[in-house]
Amino acid sequence: MILRELFIAVLAFSAFASAVAAYLFVFHPATASLKEVLSTAFAGMVGVFVGRWIERRMARG
Repeated sequence: MILRELFIAVLAFSAFASAVAAYLFVFHPATASLKEVLSTAFAGMVGVFVGRWIERRMARG
């Protein structure tokens, strides 16, 4: 169970990081910093886990 959660966290973080990096590269060339990419990816990952937590709470009633 913990391994599954860890896999989801790594997958979500890498997906958000690559999407943010691609967006910044295309629309804002030469202005993207690693800090912006990682902080936005972290915020997206937190959003995913909050959404999963809410979904679980609603399923329980």
